[in-house]
Amino acid sequence: MKQIIQNYKTGEIQLVEIPPPALKRSFVLVQNVTSLVSVGTEKYMLEIAKKSLLGKARARPDLVKQVIKKLKAEGIMETYKAVMAKLDIPVPLGYSCAGIVLDVGEGVESFKKGDKIACAGSSYASHAEIVCVPVNLCVHLPKRHVNRENKPIINSRLTNDYISFEEGAFAALGGIALQAVRLANPSLGDRVAVIGLGLLGQITVQLLKANGCHVFGIDISEERVKMAIENGAGGGVVSREVDVINSAREFAPQGFDSVIIMAATKSNEPLEISAEVARERGKIIASGLVGLEIPRKIFFEKELELCVSRAWGPGIFDPLYTEKNIDYPYAYARWTAKRNMEEFLHQIAKGNVNVKKLITHRFKIDDALKAYEMILKGKESFLGVIIQYPSKEVLDDSISVSDWINVRKYEIKVEKKVKEPLTLRMKTDVVTVGVIGAGVFATGTILPILKKMENVRLKGVATATGYKAQHVAKKFGFKYFTTNYKEILNDKEINLIFIMTRHDSHAYFIIETLKANKNIFVEKPLCINIEQLKEIISNYQSQITNNYSPILMVGFNRRFSPFSVWLREKFRQIQEPLSIHITINAGYVPPEHWVHDPENGGGRIIGEVCHFIDLIQYFTDSLPVEVFAQNLESRAYKESDNVSIILKMQNGAIGSILYIASGDKRYTRERVEIFGGGAVGVIDNFRKAEFIYKGEKKKIKNWFGIDRGHRKEMEVLMSAIKKEKNPVSFEEYVYTTLTTFAIEKSLKECRSVRVNEYMSG
Repeated sequence: MKQIIQNYKTGEIQLVEIPPPALKRSFVLVQNVTSLVSVGTEKYMLEIAKKSLLGKARARPDLVKQVIKKLKAEGIMETYKAVMAKLDIPVPLGYSCAGIVLDVGEGVESFKKGDKIACAGSSYASHAEIVCVPVNLCVHLPKRHVNRENKPIINSRLTNDYISFEEGAFAALGGIALQAVRLANPSLGDRVAVIGLGLLGQITVQLLKANGCHVFGIDISEERVKMAIENGAGGGVVSREVDVINSAREFAPQGFDSVIIMAATKSNEPLEISAEVARERGKIIASGLVGLEIPRKIFFEKELELCVSRAWGPGIFDPLYTEKNIDYPYAYARWTAKRNMEEFLHQIAKGNVNVKKLITHRFKIDDALKAYEMILKGKESFLGVIIQYPSKEVLDDSISVSDWINVRKYEIKVEKKVKEPLTLRMKTDVVTVGVIGAGVFATGTILPILKKMENVRLKGVATATGYKAQHVAKKFGFKYFTTNYKEILNDKEINLIFIMTRHDSHAYFIIETLKANKNIFVEKPLCINIEQLKEIISNYQSQITNNYSPILMVGFNRRFSPFSVWLREKFRQIQEPLSIHITINAGYVPPEHWVHDPENGGGRIIGEVCHFIDLIQYFTDSLPVEVFAQNLESRAYKESDNVSIILKMQNGAIGSILYIASGDKRYTRERVEIFGGGAVGVIDNFRKAEFIYKGEKKKIKNWFGIDRGHRKEMEVLMSAIKKEKNPVSFEEYVYTTLTTFAIEKSLKECRSVRVNEYMSG
């Protein structure tokens, strides 16, 4: 299928041929018929993306602050790699479309194959032939209440005349306008000014007119002011030609009850104009991308109310709403994102809003780049720009989606000549890699290392979205990319699978890979609950024979850091049990982040503290037998944000972990202290280490930044596969995972917990 993407680092816009997205639970797979270009928002994104790094920094000072914090904590190299990896991820353009349902994910009951629907959502309802959209961001196209002549249809339920796909493609933008109107809360007869008469402004004018308001339009374009008057505005003014304030006062002598800003400009002028023309105690709703430096004097004198409208309603930024199909109670959130979209389309069906006359251009998907060229150059007038997609027959129940799509695996065309065919390079000492999942960590840390390693062949990569798979394949030199992970598992040449998906899916992919008789590297954690762990153990043990044990490595990289290896060697001369203390200044993670979700991320103890349990096992050469944990009682943090943990090891050693989210980012992120036999060892943020024994101090330091052991970890993994011997015992991984579960239990029950106790209970 075809999709429009943009590289945020270079600003380049591409029309790419990629696999369709994978269908997920609570999502709907849709064959697009039309999509709408949100000219203001997308033009803003395009212009920022085309800027230099300095230009991007000036445009997004909020992100610069985050980079500076990371720079102070992590150093130049780590920060640079993270920023470049983030910038290099392709961005799908578009967020409003309409089409036909191809299939529905598990848990979806409100849609079925063949339904005509409208969709919304950035990165979901994009400019692509096929999209996969959360069910709560999909709505049915309603039947018309009026005919083509705008006359009422008697018993409209009996007609098969649905609103068109072109009209449905306006659902997201209509929802944005409707949410702004709701925040203004106008009543019949109110006088309302709309500043900015682009696509959103024209829709807002029509919605206000349908609400019985007297509407006044303000824009820099005479053409758009005239269009607003045609759409129902009682008056308007071209701001660059006449005195806006006086013209507005003639229309509303007492001032406007509310002002809705739909303009897109860095200037503070729209807000200043709004304050001048609003009545005392009036409302100003800022929906467009405008300057928001409040002129305090006039706001104080008039006691004005300012509200910044957020997209198209409650739920749009809530992962529970978008990804898990959890709707808000009707009585407490009457107008959610979905319900706003539905109502807007009903306003079209009733004839109160006409979006057809807002369409100025239509482009076939094959010519879509011309649309963006037109928008960026601005040489001709445009407003509503529609992208059209090839029409295909609606699937019947006897045809599977996979049959309809046909292509599931895409080959990468190699432009440069290779010295010898790949088939001749396939020797027994070559590790052939397949990758499932390719997020920021994979693309910023692991894949750059693998790409440079000798005797490692990157064969296939699978991600849920085709544009990411294509980008990763081209950047790192994979032979093919796909959205169907089974293509990777079924590839006979691949002998090592990298699983780098979200935490909740690790267990599933591990088990699938074990059944496919492939070696495994899985990013931490091994799994997120005891049921998953038991299933992994059962499947792993079933693969073990007298002559074979599958290689399974979990991404606990810190034990492979040169600082860890150096200190462990120094402590080999110490015969007594060690005492180890690790402080992790982890930093704050917003409560809505997926890491905190017990079903997706498993929480910070399971998802990150596991690293340091493994590290204590490495230094003590022993397994945990008992844990006790307490957390900071504060409503400002999650239960697993600030935790103190004590570990008792089988050989008598003890370990303590202080995991903190409430510290300052400028302090060292990770500090390891080891005591025993009169010796002391310290690792400071994996930049330097020291060993003190018998009055003598020895030090090592990495002058190039932090080294948490990722490169060495990959080298050890490749060597293990060639030797067919696990570098870390499976038992250690099991105990690390069990210990995280025991910590969670200790926190809940306020007592010490035996690690094996969790396995039995």
